[in-house]
Amino acid sequence: MSIGHTLLGLLESGPRHGYDLKRAFDEKFGHDRPLHYGQVYSTMSRLLKNGLVEVDGVEAGGGPERKRYAITEAGVTDVETWLRQPEKPEPYLQSTLYTKVVLALLTGRDAGDMLDTQRAEHLRLMRVLTDRKRRGDLSDQLICDHALFHLEADLRWLELTAARLTQLATEVRA
Repeated sequence: MSIGHTLLGLLESGPRHGYDLKRAFDEKFGHDRPLHYGQVYSTMSRLLKNGLVEVDGVEAGGGPERKRYAITEAGVTDVETWLRQPEKPEPYLQSTLYTKVVLALLTGRDAGDMLDTQRAEHLRLMRVLTDRKRRGDLSDQLICDHALFHLEADLRWLELTAARLTQLATEVRA
């Protein structure tokens, strides 16, 4: 999962402090692996340096100054590009796909279109592997079968998620 793209996507709803970004990330995506504060701030520093976010305000408090970050147009374009780019089909793909689906829904993008693009990428790779399996020896056949079974599971997940997009949209926007 791309932490930077995820934080940028979360900023599309409005400016936030690093603490708020960490809390939103952990709530939506970090149940098993919450972000460390240092990771949030180092990522925000990199995004700031690359012109994908800007400091929207600074607040003084009892501790260090709290910077509020806002996404720039370049940041929105970067998230858009990342969301539209299909992931390389591989095992455990669902966590990144799930993140993309939720961010697409949270930012008002067409998650169904994104799922269709991903489905096409899976089917393309399945055709390549099926052709390789037909021409290969037993070793190649078994390796291709392993990959094809994982891709079939991913396709089932894509179909199930597409069928539940309306319900998921209601839940993630609540």
